Amino acid sequence: MDLPLPCPLQAGWELIRIISLPRKAADGRSLGGFSAASYQTKEDQLWLLSDSSHGHLVPWGGLARLIAGTSNKLTPGPRRQLRDPAGHVLPKGFDGEGLVVEDGHAWIASEGSRRPKRAARLIRIDLQTGRIQKLIPLPKSWIAQPGQGLASNKGPESLTLLNSSELLIAAERPLLQSDNPTAIPIARVTTTGTLISESELELGFGGSQDGLTDLLAIPRRNRLLALVRGFDAPFTWRARLLLYSLPKTTAAPPLQPLIGWNLLETGLPADNWEALTVGPRLADGRTTLVLASDDNYSPFQENWLAVMAPRRTSSCRNE
Repeated sequence: MDLPLPCPLQAGWELIRIISLPRKAADGRSLGGFSAASYQTKEDQLWLLSDSSHGHLVPWGGLARLIAGTSNKLTPGPRRQLRDPAGHVLPKGFDGEGLVVEDGHAWIASEGSRRPKRAARLIRIDLQTGRIQKLIPLPKSWIAQPGQGLASNKGPESLTLLNSSELLIAAERPLLQSDNPTAIPIARVTTTGTLISESELELGFGGSQDGLTDLLAIPRRNRLLALVRGFDAPFTWRARLLLYSLPKTTAAPPLQPLIGWNLLETGLPADNWEALTVGPRLADGRTTLVLASDDNYSPFQENWLAVMAPRRTSSCRNE
């Protein structure tokens, strides 16, 4: 599904709906920690990835019907516990942060802590069983070495599909060896494990604690959306959406944002927004964005879903 952008770009985004998800499933288990999302149009199913200690997925049905007003709630399906190839529950410490769902399987990026037992990973799982099917190596520059690699719990954080055979993966914060505090490493990889290119994504102006939390490629428009979260203690949150041209297949200088939008100005609640995916189409033909927040299993935060659509002036509606 192609995503129209605001037209003109300065028109920004309209907040269509805010949805508060329950904290408990029907079986009494906790729901939360949602760090990535992927919407399946045909099934009207929104998959949310939890960064709970062992990692699991929860499918939610009925988002299109809810937005259309023909239903008043989302229905959570059975959780998919992530498992190793032998079927054992993943050891404590798996920290899933990026998600792409397609054709009965899911690609998941997990953060690492620079310890061998909790290394950052890019995996493919079977959606029915939750078992790991494939492990894709990360770029060598990302691997933990003295003074180099991903910082602890700072990536990989984002994952998006470029085409049927290529993924774009990104960290949350710069590599330890980087001298640019606002440049986020990104890498284009094939689904068979070949590294195509590495580059950086420049976040531009923001707070010292701003970091990338998700990516969404719009290949037909050669564009890339980046969700950026900011935080200042004790409870000051920021949420920005930045637009870039998609990186080429060869190494490139840091990508510069074409434009950015402060999402809190749309009415988005100030919280820990971590997930970004294409959503259902509205009755007026606009395709939506869906964002999800990570409540960190905290009583002071919420499991929010936000549905947004691009504003388009009358002169742009047929583009």
